Amino acid sequence: MAGIWAALSAIAFVYLLLQQLLKNLSMKKKSPPSPFGLPIIGHLHLLGKNPHQDLHRLARKHGPIMGFRLGFVPAVVVSSPAAAELILKTHDAVFASRPKIIAVDSVSYEQRNLVFAAHGPYWRNMRRLCTSELLNAARIAQFQAARRAEVRLLVTSLKSAAELGEIVDLSARVTGLSADMNCVMVFGRKYDDSDLGEMGFKSVFMETAEISAKFNLADYFPFIGALDLQGLNSRIKELGKVFDGFLEKIIDDHLQEKPEKKETKDFVDTMMAVMNSGEAGFEFDRRHVKAVLQDMLIAGTDTSSTSVEWAISELIRHPSIMKKLQKELESTVGLNHMVEESHLEKLEYLDFVVKETLRLHPPAPLLIPRESMEDCTINGIFHIPKKSRAIVNVWAIGRDPSAWANPETFWPERFAGSDVDSRGRDFQLIPFGSGRRSCPGQQLGLTVVKLMLAQLVHCFDWELPNGMLPSDLDMSEHFGVVMSRAEHLMLIPKYRLIA
Repeated sequence: MAGIWAALSAIAFVYLLLQQLLKNLSMKKKSPPSPFGLPIIGHLHLLGKNPHQDLHRLARKHGPIMGFRLGFVPAVVVSSPAAAELILKTHDAVFASRPKIIAVDSVSYEQRNLVFAAHGPYWRNMRRLCTSELLNAARIAQFQAARRAEVRLLVTSLKSAAELGEIVDLSARVTGLSADMNCVMVFGRKYDDSDLGEMGFKSVFMETAEISAKFNLADYFPFIGALDLQGLNSRIKELGKVFDGFLEKIIDDHLQEKPEKKETKDFVDTMMAVMNSGEAGFEFDRRHVKAVLQDMLIAGTDTSSTSVEWAISELIRHPSIMKKLQKELESTVGLNHMVEESHLEKLEYLDFVVKETLRLHPPAPLLIPRESMEDCTINGIFHIPKKSRAIVNVWAIGRDPSAWANPETFWPERFAGSDVDSRGRDFQLIPFGSGRRSCPGQQLGLTVVKLMLAQLVHCFDWELPNGMLPSDLDMSEHFGVVMSRAEHLMLIPKYRLIA
């Protein structure tokens, strides 16, 4: 750590001169209110292990539009529906790009993926390709049988555990189910841990996501980035090579098959067909195929499983809400049947429960940061310079008392008679973002979350182990690219169905 601060101190004088110059140039431009910052590091010292909570606390003092500095990188943090609308709608075109993030760049083929690609013709073409070829309603429906089969395998496994009275790690089970469903849709089959070398498939996946979310000095202090003082850059490059080898093998295996003989083409088949046809309309080679496949795998696995985890946790803590949801499932599905996707649109209270879970526990509490492509004045007052990061704290927005009554209370009934939607139209509930950079896979994500949650609640009653009370359940958060529970959810299943 001493080496890090020594390196930072070496450029302190230059920084102070630059800071004074910028101050002189912007004396007539009003910046958003901000906390007290320090030379060199700016406001980084104010962020702990859960930065979404720290930013929420600071916003209550400094306002819903707050200036922030991450080392040398200027930022604006928004923490209310109205402030989010300014960034994601009013000035959507200005904040339509993504910052360059070292860890992401190393594993996403220089940010050729959809999620982190810079705004421009390439990103527009890639988004159009993904939404038309991979994430349209017909393609989602195409894999319905595969999702059904994977969910039933989990139910069978949990039923066996219930017969033995076992305590199950529901967090691990749900994550495994989400990963298996994604692998079937993306790659055409499931993969075991051993399929990705000695570390194992899930270990590489989890470590990549964890490092991508860590504070990396190279992102905020470019002058010392090459030194890799934390060792993060070298490690993420190693993981990138492992991931690349895995994806190369998958593509090679698909090339040896005859896709025309397959009943259902997976995402790899579709992307390779586009590449080989030359009809993409823009540069599109194996690097782009691998970047998109990585997007589909990573973005689709953790977000869905984490949402189900949080939903079950809240239902355990609120038994009356659990019973109400089970009664809706009983009347709609029946205790002699499992839940099918065709039931989902009829389950109104399930929709309320999922919305309430996404409000209190958004998968990405700070969304994916945006970057301004030019100077901008927001709210008619505050000057935001070019290359500023825009951080939208959806975790704080879900707890805004001006937008939600009793915001800390889990109460699905708040959505009864309400037309508030979670797809980006209503800025008090934007778990998938909004505007140009909103998540294109939100329909698939909602379908998967509702199916998994409905099946687990309909097929089983759930008990806490060792005499724990619902109020004893630890609801601590673990911040990352996706916000998971700090502790795995350990429960005892009791099978409910008659058949």
